[in-house]
Amino acid sequence: MDHPQTVRLTQQVKAGGCASKLPAGSLRQVLSALPAQTDPDLLVGFETSDDAGIYRIGSGQALVQTIDFFTPLVDDPFTFGQIAATNALSDVFAMGGRPLTALDVVCFPPDADLGILEQIMRGGLAKMVEANCTVVGGHSVRDAEMKFGYAVTGIIDPERVFTNAGAVVGDTLILTKPIGTGVITTALKQGKSESEWVRQAVESMTTLNGAAAAIATGCEGVHAITDISGFGLMGHGREMALGSGVTLEIETASVPLIEGSIDAVRAGAIPGGLISNREFAECLVQSAAGTAIPEEIYTLLFDPQTSGGLLVSVASTHAPQLLKSLQASAIPAAIIGRVPSRFVEGSGTPAIVLR
Repeated sequence: MDHPQTVRLTQQVKAGGCASKLPAGSLRQVLSALPAQTDPDLLVGFETSDDAGIYRIGSGQALVQTIDFFTPLVDDPFTFGQIAATNALSDVFAMGGRPLTALDVVCFPPDADLGILEQIMRGGLAKMVEANCTVVGGHSVRDAEMKFGYAVTGIIDPERVFTNAGAVVGDTLILTKPIGTGVITTALKQGKSESEWVRQAVESMTTLNGAAAAIATGCEGVHAITDISGFGLMGHGREMALGSGVTLEIETASVPLIEGSIDAVRAGAIPGGLISNREFAECLVQSAAGTAIPEEIYTLLFDPQTSGGLLVSVASTHAPQLLKSLQASAIPAAIIGRVPSRFVEGSGTPAIVLR
């Protein structure tokens, strides 16, 4: 950094990262009240709570668009910018798109050090350059709480769109990053974290999902992809289950965790977003008969992730090769479950079964 860092960014906001988002249930209530859109070129809208919107602009070509911004979840401005950019790009990658341009979204206190904003924007730009995405401008407003992120536009083949609504019975579920960023960054804010926990969380949050997405979308048998972000593994899993009309079965012992995440839960570092996620998704989550899941693990399944990994639903016959390809590229992917059956909303059966 060009200037010494004297302000802890995490102490300037009430909630950090994707944990600062509106609760999923509140958002769904508002969106479901809006009139349906009838534009035939809108291929993916907000109805299925997917990662990005898809709009056809010509034969064999469509735009993929998303916006994502949030409050600081780490203290270093440059790192915060990196995480914000990585997170915003993830939605485009998850759909199978290639990011082209981005616009900065800046909310900044009028009396704060502009050197901090410069470092935030430098960090974000570094990740955009890494992703071959050009920052073309942006917009800023004065705000008591700083927020930063991007609106990203990419290109995609409308015949090769990967949504969260394509999972098929018999599929295997693969997760490409460990979870736990929400509780660890909350522990950082509360002064309960250890440096190694934060280091690993930051490494995960600043790793682009571009390589994982390229491997997954190039693999035969992949039916659905979503990125795991603010609504947690259970919240985004719920959307995949409902959108696809299937039940997901999760092997909880196989879900990879960032070091220190269990300790953070035990220390009481529970972000408000985690509580909201439980209120939203827990009604469709059920443990299998005879299964005893440790409370810390169960809690982490609802942890709001910032710049989390991809959840991929792939035909079981192709899952071993996909996992091998991901791991060969140093992507910490793991098989975490399967898709055992169809799901009928309102039937009283769970959308997600935990084992």
